[in-house]
Amino acid sequence: MTVFEQLEKRSHEQVVFCYDPVTGLKAIVGIHDTTLGPALGGTRMWNYKDEAAAVRDVLRLSRGMTYKAAAAGLNLGGGKAVIIGDSRTQKDEMLFRSYGRFIQGLGGRYITAEDVGTTVQDMEWVRAETDHVVGISRAIGGSGDPSPFTALGVYESIKASLKWTTGNESLAGKRVSIQGVGAVGYHLVKHIVHDGGTVVVADIRDDNLKRVTSDFSGVEVVSPEAIYDQDVDVFAPSALGAVINDDTIPRLKCSIVCGSSNNILDEDRHAAALQDRDILYAPDYVVNSGGLINVANELEHYNEERAVERVKRIYDIVLSVFQIAREENVTTLDAANQLARRRIDALAKIKDRYVGMPLRARDRNR
Repeated sequence: MTVFEQLEKRSHEQVVFCYDPVTGLKAIVGIHDTTLGPALGGTRMWNYKDEAAAVRDVLRLSRGMTYKAAAAGLNLGGGKAVIIGDSRTQKDEMLFRSYGRFIQGLGGRYITAEDVGTTVQDMEWVRAETDHVVGISRAIGGSGDPSPFTALGVYESIKASLKWTTGNESLAGKRVSIQGVGAVGYHLVKHIVHDGGTVVVADIRDDNLKRVTSDFSGVEVVSPEAIYDQDVDVFAPSALGAVINDDTIPRLKCSIVCGSSNNILDEDRHAAALQDRDILYAPDYVVNSGGLINVANELEHYNEERAVERVKRIYDIVLSVFQIAREENVTTLDAANQLARRRIDALAKIKDRYVGMPLRARDRNR
């Protein structure tokens, strides 16, 4: 399938390839839909096996960002970017400043932020060349690390899922398995332990495991392969995606799948496969939208209290998804897509009405 055929299939507006031979920058920016506003999404740095894999990833992730922003009630579209390379050995200031110049050239259609393989420091280097970046440090007016807010959204989603299935949102006495205890997973462990739950964790990095077991008592560690076989109330994938698939679904011993990973399902049909096993799936792009909600607050002059309040609303959004799924007799994934699509389609009907310069532009010109 050609790049243009992939764009047509996923209804993307634009894909931009960025190359700088001086710094070695190889980046791809995907802008999926800007009906609700400029496309916002993080920049992932990953050592892809080939360029075709990078294109597939940016198309898949940017589409997900459109639905995430819409379901979260944000006036933003969906975008995503990838930088091809090893984030541990190939990062430096000039690489990200070069990348920032490419972002500036998009004229505000795409706003970037950190993602897997990038950091707040990287975004500050990007900011030296463009204003179209969020997720910068609090020292210069940004929101800083978004992972605690992503974790808060996952925690609220788990509580909503428990409320829906048991009538009680409390995690006291509940058992949760967490796949990946990096930045987001670590903070999720904290929420669950503080709420009286017990945690089983797995991670491919020993330093992540050492940190979480030293900071919280009673955390059980299992191998990455064994995490699917744990007898738990909730399974929370918090690393990379596609972990819910034909091989893992029969092994699950949980009543809820609710985690922070993007694209937890290997294929959309796996939402129905979970439903067939009476496992409630909380759609990941709704669950993990806390980080996006937090960095989006930078566009309104960042306020942490306001950000926390908005992230906690994910609880009600998740319950709305479950309600739509029940009323429409569809999977929770279909229900989440309906929730997002309805908002996008509703606004699309009035987009042809010119209302003057956008609010943020007016504010900048005062």
